Amino acid sequence: MAKKSMGEIISALRKERNMTQRELAEKMNVTDKAVSKWEWGLSCTDVSSLPDLAKALGVPVETLLDAAPKGDQKEGEVDKIVNLVLKAVPLAMGVAVVVGSVLGNIDASSAVSLLGIGVFCIGLYLIKN
Repeated sequence: MAKKSMGEIISALRKERNMTQRELAEKMNVTDKAVSKWEWGLSCTDVSSLPDLAKALGVPVETLLDAAPKGDQKEGEVDKIVNLVLKAVPLAMGVAVVVGSVLGNIDASSAVSLLGIGVFCIGLYLIKN
């Protein structure tokens, strides 16, 4: 199961307490638009306000901190994207060479260059993994 974002946690805790965004905002001395932005993940509360937010929601600060994204999770997502690109580029280069050859729109040096880019990406992928 995917881990919830801090905004999702704030929203869920607020709703469990039958509290509106405006009511939470009043307890935090912020606008209801600020609370909405937190819940949508468009911004976050200031770190110094976390104890007040936790108190307003009736939870320990640790509950809110556990919801914060961990660096290794983001690195994992970036790693997946890099791996996808390193696998997709060789495929795209191969397709470009085949289509260009069939249509007669590619010369030998361009084909070798495109295939070289593909082979380079495969090499990077293999070295990385």
